[in-house]
Amino acid sequence: MRHAKAEPFASTDHARVLIERGRTDAADAGSYLAGIAAVPDHAVVSTSARTRETWTLIAEAAGADVEATFDDAVYHGGTDEALESLRAVPDDATTVIFVGHNPTASNLVHLLDDGKGDPDAVSGMLRGFPTSALVVFDVSGSWADLGVESARVTAFHAPSR
Repeated sequence: MRHAKAEPFASTDHARVLIERGRTDAADAGSYLAGIAAVPDHAVVSTSARTRETWTLIAEAAGADVEATFDDAVYHGGTDEALESLRAVPDDATTVIFVGHNPTASNLVHLLDDGKGDPDAVSGMLRGFPTSALVVFDVSGSWADLGVESARVTAFHAPSR
């Protein structure tokens, strides 16, 4: 998932927080996950204020009672670092959410996509990856084996504007 809509400026980029639209969109994403029975039992989240806030609102709306792993590598790194963070997810995690930044978030979903997913979800994903965009994957195998074209797109959610 890409974090929800944030203020354009703050004392630092890391300190930017969500605007009202972002708070609404993050809660909607959490409700969406609950509605498709994809409530996270593990979360990998960037350390920025906007991603932490996005995760908090998603968790509240989805009814997820899980401590997130806040990873500075997700904030500072690119696709490779995001993938490494996901590969470190505990084996017993069944539904994992990643909350990060673009272009890493959109690059990651394209990297993981095996090309055989739900056509409507893939079409939505290919039309763009705005703030609060969320792709749901089916991952077979262990998290440690996550890699290029190793996951199937099953759903896509983005705010309607």
